[in-house]
Amino acid sequence: MLDFPTWKRAWLWFITLACALAALPSLVSLTGAGWPSALPDPKVNLGLDLAGGSHILLEADSKQVAQQRLETMEESVRGAMRLASPRIQIGDISTRGGTLSFMLANPADIDRAREAILPLMSGNGLSSDWTLQVVDGSRFVLTPTKAGIDTAVKDAMNTAVEVVRKRIDALGTREPTIIRQGDTRIVVQVPGLQDPTALKKLLGQTAKLEFKLVDESALPSDVAQGIAPPGSQIFPFADGPQQGQSLAVKRLGGIRGDNLTNAQAGVNPQTNQSIVSIQFDQTGGKRFADLTTKNVNKPFAIILDGKILSAPNINEPILGGAAQISGSFTPESANNLAIALRSGALPVDLTVIEERTVGPDLGADSIRKGLIAMTIGSLLVIGLIVFSYGRFGLYATAALVLNVLMILGIMAVMNTTLTLPGIAGFVLTIGAAVDANVLINERIREERKRGRRVVAAVETGYHEASRAIFDANITNFIAGVLLFLFGSGPVRGFAVVLVIGLFTSVFTGVTLTRMWVAGWLRKARPADLNL
Repeated sequence: MLDFPTWKRAWLWFITLACALAALPSLVSLTGAGWPSALPDPKVNLGLDLAGGSHILLEADSKQVAQQRLETMEESVRGAMRLASPRIQIGDISTRGGTLSFMLANPADIDRAREAILPLMSGNGLSSDWTLQVVDGSRFVLTPTKAGIDTAVKDAMNTAVEVVRKRIDALGTREPTIIRQGDTRIVVQVPGLQDPTALKKLLGQTAKLEFKLVDESALPSDVAQGIAPPGSQIFPFADGPQQGQSLAVKRLGGIRGDNLTNAQAGVNPQTNQSIVSIQFDQTGGKRFADLTTKNVNKPFAIILDGKILSAPNINEPILGGAAQISGSFTPESANNLAIALRSGALPVDLTVIEERTVGPDLGADSIRKGLIAMTIGSLLVIGLIVFSYGRFGLYATAALVLNVLMILGIMAVMNTTLTLPGIAGFVLTIGAAVDANVLINERIREERKRGRRVVAAVETGYHEASRAIFDANITNFIAGVLLFLFGSGPVRGFAVVLVIGLFTSVFTGVTLTRMWVAGWLRKARPADLNL
């Protein structure tokens, strides 16, 4: 228990000093002084309640998810009927009333049509996302089930959270808080961001990119009146020279931007206009090549979030999976679009329903009061433990200081966020960290009173007290992990400091003090401990 070879002492000091040194940039930043740019600067990020920032509440429209499922099922049904051998002829598909229905041209194809549709209705393998009815002998009616819609909404919101996270990370912000709230809401908190205008615009952009063929049979007069030929739909042009005009495009048969692998803002050297260069993956590149190969000399529309950016002619097949998107872009809007496309399209539109900006003054006051509370608490604890245990109290005090530095250093290296409850966790950790030394020192006292010699009393005290210390910290560790997993925001901030503090408290309060005590006993060989 008290045997510490040189390599072990060197290793323990290395761990301690490495963690403590990692805390220096954070401590220097609190004083307002600058940190040398040539040195590494891991810092503890301050949460919204300490550094100020922006709080945004987004809400999704669940009805949009249901409509998207109908459109996806329509395309799947058309594809299944087309691939059947021989092909199954159907009439126009209707999606009115939240159901999908179509008529068979030949009632004798009912069984074949049913066999082709049934695989499309499967949900998770245990239940069906759709119900199928045959009405009047030849009309199929597909109705989405509530369980299927709920699952689709849940999946869409989970995807939306990840897309929002990627977009915020791409802006260079640090440690945002992005969590689900209820079934259709997302809370976004970005510390240090005082002007959320650009962020709201980026988050509100669905970035749903589509390439669709222009319906050349549509009459301009009908399009101007909002009348589209069967199988087509009308989209307006985005901002630019053609703003106020519209085009009719074919509803099916286009390509979505789901298969994008990269998007970068740039400048067209010929026109000196801002553009966005995109790159498809292998599947998307093949589909894009097929579309452009089969429709040479025909116009196709590039549609973003329901508005046409441009409608160029396909002069030649576009191979290689690369393309350019042009429009009335500024460098900033082109960069934001590239970020949105790289992050992926939002599966559902998000609307800002609540917004507030928190200034840094309240956080600065909280930090000041938290430091005062921690200083007063530390001094009282240090005074009591030194008075009670003498030299062993000094060891406990040194362990306490290193414990605080190690917590800050580990948080900085892990790039975690310190919140106001996290400061409370620090204050709590200071008190709890001393518990280990109290247990050890009191047990050593008892062993001395029982007549054990100095070395035997110290060894037994550390050995017996360590079991109680480990048991207590294991239960606290379980509680901290559960708080982190199931909590959110401030609760998780408290849990982070608590869990890190448990490890550092045991390390400094048990391992380091035992090493120091062992070294002192080996050199001084005292006759008594004066505890």
